[in-house]
Formats: sequence, structure tokens, C-alpha cells
Amino acid sequence: MMIATDTRGFQIKSATESDVSVILSFVKKLARYERLLHEVVATKELLRETLFGKRRTAEVVIGYLETKPVGFVLFFHNYSTFLGKPGLYIEDLFVDEDYRRRGYGRALLLHVARLAKQRGCGRLEWSVLDWNQPAIDFYKKLGALPMNEWTVFRVAGKSLDELAGE
Repeated sequence: MMIATDTRGFQIKSATESDVSVILSFVKKLARYERLLHEVVATKELLRETLFGKRRTAEVVIGYLETKPVGFVLFFHNYSTFLGKPGLYIEDLFVDEDYRRRGYGRALLLHVARLAKQRGCGRLEWSVLDWNQPAIDFYKKLGALPMNEWTVFRVAGKSLDELAGE
């Protein structure tokens, strides 16, 4: 699989509060692609509060072709006790379908990798759905290794309320 690298006219900018609508649009496009749109409950207000409010919990950069937003990546810090260092975790990476295979996804991922190195992080991690072979192939081509011996667990919604004793 050849990944194009002509990224002329492509710029990556840190998102600002005025980008909340664009971010929510990308979240919904990603969810639709992943067949999970029914799970999206995020709103512009929630994104504004959690991404740009008093306690910012994640960061977003947006990739623009000229002035058109064509992709985004949302990431946050985690921590490795084994390394004794912070890491970065990519929650979402998405490029509009019409703009794929041009190197924009790679450019967004490299941007976050560079931030991880600048911030002294020991690793960069993300998850990918098992059926998403194009993404798996793309990540492997970049040198990423699947963590097959790990299983992701999640507690959310009513289960989280119950676990928290509410």
C-alpha cells in the first residue's frame, strides 16, 4: 500500500473554542465510519466545556487543506508507571474520505508523535477496531505494533453509575 506524501497546502493548527462545531462534525463522521453513530452523545456544549473550559481534558488539532478542514486528531496525556513517564493517547484520528491516501492522516499522526517527543513522553498509543484493516495496515506501515496480548475493558453509562455506587 503506497501512502502519498504530497501535503502541499496542508496545515495543522491547534483547535480553538471557535472550532467546536468542526470537531463535533468530525466526531460524528468518525462514528458513522466506525458504525457507532448511535453511541455519540457529545454536544457542542460538552466539547466546549471539556476541551476549552477550566479543566481541559484533551487537545485537538485540525488539518486544513488551504482553508477547508479535512481531518483531525484528538489526544490526551496518560502515564506509564513502568516507564515512569507520561505518554500520549490518541482517542480519534480521522480524515474525510475524499482526502484519504494523500498523506494527511500520516501528517496528523506525525504531529502528535513530535509533540510526544517534545513533552518527554515515553510512548504514543491508540486503539483501532479489529475490522478496520485499512487503518491497521496504515499503522503497521508507520511502525506501530499491535498490542495483541492486551484486552481493553470499559465501564460506562449505567455500569459506571453502579460501580461508583450511585
